[in-house]
Amino acid sequence: MEKITIKAHPNIALVKYWGKKDEQLKIPFNNSISLTLDNIYTLTSVEIIENSEDKIIFSNRDITQKEKNRVINFLDIFRKITNKNNLKFSIITENNFPTASGLASSASGFCALGIALNELLKLKLDKKEISKLIRLGSGSACRSVYGGFVEWEKGVFTDGSDSYSIQIADENYWDVRMLITIIDDKEKIKSSTNAMKETVLTSPFYQSWLNTIEKDLNEVRSGILEKDFEKVGKTIEHNCLKMHSTMFTSFPSTIFWQPETISIIKTVSLMRDDGLHCYFTIDAGANVKILCLPNEIQKIKLYLNQLSGIKNIIECKIGKSPEVLL
Repeated sequence: MEKITIKAHPNIALVKYWGKKDEQLKIPFNNSISLTLDNIYTLTSVEIIENSEDKIIFSNRDITQKEKNRVINFLDIFRKITNKNNLKFSIITENNFPTASGLASSASGFCALGIALNELLKLKLDKKEISKLIRLGSGSACRSVYGGFVEWEKGVFTDGSDSYSIQIADENYWDVRMLITIIDDKEKIKSSTNAMKETVLTSPFYQSWLNTIEKDLNEVRSGILEKDFEKVGKTIEHNCLKMHSTMFTSFPSTIFWQPETISIIKTVSLMRDDGLHCYFTIDAGANVKILCLPNEIQKIKLYLNQLSGIKNIIECKIGKSPEVLL
């Protein structure tokens, strides 16, 4: 049997997506803009097997029944497209970075799986169409279809047919870096899906969050195209704080941050006071990502190395689109 192996990279949202207007179709309330990362990735191998059920292996950890069901539901989409309901797949997937800890492992994971299935089943879907399908596995995964800077369009149609990703600029357009500070490599206390749902339903700040998104999108989009680092940095930092504020004020509240998270936030501010160009962003988790310029990385690391509680610092350039590996 033919086997397809895909290498896909996670993306980190600069303007965040937080909240779905359709849970099943994973249609977001707002557009989002992300940066694909190069130094962390998912490797996923898929082949068709003669078996009574799908075989799913996460090489670096055990898979829960809930996770297995999520993958099987995604496979069902492709079985339906091909009208081959009896097709069974063997899937082996591995991350070279911590899973389910706020580093977008579901983005690279479902992107790799979706593209592998597109190749294996010879569907010949273009990136626009495959991003729509990948969105159904994990919303943010549709942004990993492209390298560089990517925008996920929320769309206006209720069937999700116009909710897909587009590339703002490729990985060669602008040389910026992202430092990922790992302070917690364990699975986060609450899934993004559950935290998101609670926020939408209960946070008094949620509508205010949505009211500010268009301005953030315009600032970051134009900042990328103008290569205006300060404009992008200030906006993504504020956007991150607004998103977490909606979580803090949901019921029950969701607080992913740890003391080390606060320490890094304050250190980033201190570094800027000392003339360095750096801004933070934090997804649903405790780990902090720092957007910076390549010529200042070593100086930034000197500051970070003085802090306690940082287990690892991963330096990433801008990543590229998924690759088919032989």
